[in-house]
Amino acid sequence: MNENSVYVQTNDAGRNEVLAFARAADGTLTPMGAVATGGRGTGKPHLASQSSVALSDDGRHLLVVNAGSGDVSLLAVEGRSVRLADRIASGGMTPTSVATSGTLAYVLNNGSASIAGFRIDGDRLVALDGSSRALSSADADPAQIAFSRDGRTLAVTERGTDSISTFAVDERGYAEGPATIRSSGKTPYGFDFTHHGAMVVTEAFGGAIGQAAASSYALAGTALSPVSGSVGDTRSEVCWAVVTADGRFAYVTNFGDGTISSYAIAGDGGLELRDAVAASTRLGEKGVRDEAIARDGRHLYAIDADSRQLFGWEIGADGELSPVGAVDGLPGTVAGLAAS
Repeated sequence: MNENSVYVQTNDAGRNEVLAFARAADGTLTPMGAVATGGRGTGKPHLASQSSVALSDDGRHLLVVNAGSGDVSLLAVEGRSVRLADRIASGGMTPTSVATSGTLAYVLNNGSASIAGFRIDGDRLVALDGSSRALSSADADPAQIAFSRDGRTLAVTERGTDSISTFAVDERGYAEGPATIRSSGKTPYGFDFTHHGAMVVTEAFGGAIGQAAASSYALAGTALSPVSGSVGDTRSEVCWAVVTADGRFAYVTNFGDGTISSYAIAGDGGLELRDAVAASTRLGEKGVRDEAIARDGRHLYAIDADSRQLFGWEIGADGELSPVGAVDGLPGTVAGLAAS
C-alpha cells in the first residue's frame, strides 16, 4: 500500500480516469499516471459533489463514482500502482458521492435522490440487496454523503430542501431513515465530522456574494442539534469542508474568489471564524473546489478546477497553512479528491 498519494478523477464523458500523484514528505506532488475506471463521467466542469473519490479505511482500495454511466468503480491500490478491480451499478441515477467505513460503502445518487449500500469483499464490490433509501424529497439535490467517525450514522446534505438527512446504520450495514432537519442556513453543501461527533457544514446561500458560511451540529445517535448557526466567512460560494484529525480546525473552500477560510472548533463543536483568507489558489478568481487532508494530518490539498491545478499546503500546529506548491495540467472537468 502506498500511504503517500493523492487521487482525483477526470470526470471525462467518454473515458473516466483516476489521476494519481505521489506525495513527498514535504507535501509536494509528482504525477504517477492515469487509470481508467471503466465508466464515464459527465464531461462537464464543476461536478457538484464532495467525495466523488474516496479511499477505504485501510487504504487498499479507491472508490470512484461514474456520474455519466451510473456506476461505481473499485480500484486496488498496490504500492505505487492502482488498477481497476471491479465496477457495479450505483443503485440509482447519477452517482456523485461515495462514503466508506470499514468494508461498508454507500453511494449517493443525485439523479434519483437516494442512497445505496455496498460491501468491499476482497477486490469485489457487492451490492447490499434492499439497501436503497430515498432522501427527504425527490427535489433534494444532494451534495455529499459521509459516515460519522464511528460508522454508525450516515449523513447527506440536501441543497434543494435546505436540509440535512441522517440514517442509522445497523450491524448488517443497512441504513434506516432518514431523519431530516432544516439546516441553519441556506444551501448546505460539503461537511465533515469530528471524532467527538460534531458535524461542520458549509452553507452557500445560493451563491450570494459575501454570504458564505459554516454551521455546526452535535450528533447524538442519528439526531442532529444545532451548536453554531451560520458563522459567516465574508467570502462567496463556499463549497467543501474538511476537519483536522485532532478536531481543532475546519477548512472551507470558497469557489467564488479562490480562497480557503479556517474555523476554530471548540470542544462542544462550536465554531469561530479563525481566518477569512487562510490560503488561496488564485486570489479573487473563481475555481477552488474539492479538498482533502492527508491521513497523517500534515497537508491539505484542494483542486482549482478553473485553472486546472491541484494545490497543497502544510498544516501547522496552530492551524496556519503554508503553501507547498501546485501541479498543473488537470482537465477542466476534474473532480473529487482523496489523500492517503
